[in-house]
Amino acid sequence: MLVAEILKSKGGAVHALGPKASVAEAAGELQSRRVGALMVCDGDACVGVLSERDIVRAVAKDGAAALARPVADYMTRQVIFADPGESVDQLLGRMTDRRIRHLPVLRDGALMGVVSIGDLVKARIDEAAREAESLKSYIAAG
Repeated sequence: MLVAEILKSKGGAVHALGPKASVAEAAGELQSRRVGALMVCDGDACVGVLSERDIVRAVAKDGAAALARPVADYMTRQVIFADPGESVDQLLGRMTDRRIRHLPVLRDGALMGVVSIGDLVKARIDEAAREAESLKSYIAAG
């Protein structure tokens, strides 16, 4: 299964904010949108990712003062992107190796969606279930 197929079923909504938004604003967005990470965009460019983990680390390091600081101070700047033509297995390997949970998907330099490790695991489980059902049908047909 390809990333493009996952985005087709889940949609291409990208939850983003600007680099000058406060960490408190970001935490509110994460909570209200029920997501684990936000893309940090400066115009059309994705310049970072801010995850729940980043916020926890910020507060652990700088205390409550971190909440008033801009997300640019704590975001992950080395953004790793996915291509819509990549397979679920390729991305699962990359995410596991890099210990990341969210990948923005770029097509021709434009942000077209975000996939999480949960999206990829769900797709892999669904694929395995379809394969098992197909094998059962084949065996039953004898």
